[in-house]
Amino acid sequence: MRVRVCYHDNCFDGAASAALFTRFFRERVEATAEVAYRGMAHKTGEVFPPGTFDGDDNAVVDFRYSADPGLTWWFDHHVSAFVRAEDEAHFRADTSGKKFFDPTAKSCTRFLARTCAERFGFDLQPHAELIHWAEIIDSAAFPSPQAAIELKEPALRLMTWAEANHDRKASERLIGELAAARPLEAIAAERWITEPLAVVLAEHRRSLEVFRQRTALAGGVAFFDVSDERLEAFNKFIPYYLFPEARFVVGVSRGASRSKVSVGSNPWLPRPAINIAAICERYGGGGHPVVGAVSLALADVPRAKEIAAEIATELRAFLLR
Repeated sequence: MRVRVCYHDNCFDGAASAALFTRFFRERVEATAEVAYRGMAHKTGEVFPPGTFDGDDNAVVDFRYSADPGLTWWFDHHVSAFVRAEDEAHFRADTSGKKFFDPTAKSCTRFLARTCAERFGFDLQPHAELIHWAEIIDSAAFPSPQAAIELKEPALRLMTWAEANHDRKASERLIGELAAARPLEAIAAERWITEPLAVVLAEHRRSLEVFRQRTALAGGVAFFDVSDERLEAFNKFIPYYLFPEARFVVGVSRGASRSKVSVGSNPWLPRPAINIAAICERYGGGGHPVVGAVSLALADVPRAKEIAAEIATELRAFLLR
């Protein structure tokens, strides 16, 4: 049996969810299953092109829903999981018992693990460390901005590596190591992690200085524009490290394949009662109530700047109420 697992790419929670699903499937469904992976990225247009679901069984974890009849397993926790109303209706009508959604879950990893344990008798104990850290990382439950920036914990180094990695085979290797329940410290010490990570950490230090120059705080909203720097991946907690009093962060960036508007609320301050995912959805994006993003075409930087300015203005107005 061949199983296709589609997961949120460049995301620790996505990789961890894929790893746990792999372990679950082989333990509780088919021990000899051949698992193939496909990293998924949020972008404009159709994210599930024809041929995506090419396995005997097909799973999507930590990513949006598809009504494609080839999709057999689904686990997600994003409030923007359904792009179209008919997609949500399709999910609600599903009777397979293999598709699960909880927008209140802090991480897909813990949600998937808990669901598989309760419904299918999956043993979570070997993955306690992974589940613990995936929950912290995806909910930004770090003790301080410094902890999120200094990256001393092995899990945080793996998070940083995953966010910057674009080698498909290396991503699949990480998923395999996580599925095998190896200690995170042991994985983070591997040369195939440490060598590319050294380059990423050097870029991390550079991006910190770029953000010092390109971020300004006004009306409780820290705003940055690094779209001319081509920072492919950067630590999203830097603005909170620089401006710990900021209630929200809004920014514009540009990578190799897309321009992006990032929106977040400060996880170290009381969260304002506003749904960031709903704001981003108005522009074709999505996310969680406390963090979201809008992806646009690479050449759409001017539009990204317009959207970011509009969202920043809206958030400042909200704080004045």
